[in-house]
Amino acid sequence: MLIFKELIYNGVRSGEIPARTKSSREWYRETARQSFSEIQPGESSDKFRPGNVVKQFSEKRRVARPELGMMYSFKYDPKFKKTLPYYDTFPLIFPVEQYNDGILGINFHYLPLAGRAKLMDALYTVSSDKRYNERTKILATYDILKGASKFSGFQPTLKRYLYEHVKTPFLEITAAEWDIALFLPMERFKKAQASEVWADAAKKSKRKGR
Repeated sequence: MLIFKELIYNGVRSGEIPARTKSSREWYRETARQSFSEIQPGESSDKFRPGNVVKQFSEKRRVARPELGMMYSFKYDPKFKKTLPYYDTFPLIFPVEQYNDGILGINFHYLPLAGRAKLMDALYTVSSDKRYNERTKILATYDILKGASKFSGFQPTLKRYLYEHVKTPFLEITAAEWDIALFLPMERFKKAQASEVWADAAKKSKRKGR
């Protein structure tokens, strides 16, 4: 995706190697946020319409089936959208379980930016390696997530996605791009504003913490 290339190029020129240190992660997150600060969360923008985003990914990064521990975005039309209080039609996920008919994944869009950063920092502690290249994965299963306090707050992000209702290829986002993707305004909530979704997530996390 062109926005990833541009921000990574600028970051490397500034001495910020993607994902290697906490300070570099914060640099990419904040730069991504500032670059699109005029776009409100969940607001329509031609640059981040799912169809336009898909076009910016090369064929080799459009996959039919996702792998555990890799980050993906895709267009989704939920099976039970009529009864859901709200839903995201353009998720940003790490799959943590696979099934014959779909996946269970962490969708970062259900958290505000600060919550996404906190959860991502915890996930970096279980990365497969420290190279942070196209093969780096997050080694987090559902059992690992629920068994460690450092992942507290992940519950509102956990969603089941059925392959039959995925409307685009899965767009693979590599480790060097994770922190940028976290803060891009790509969420597309239906039936609720992003602020309402995040407030609900905070309530759910608080109940789980009791």
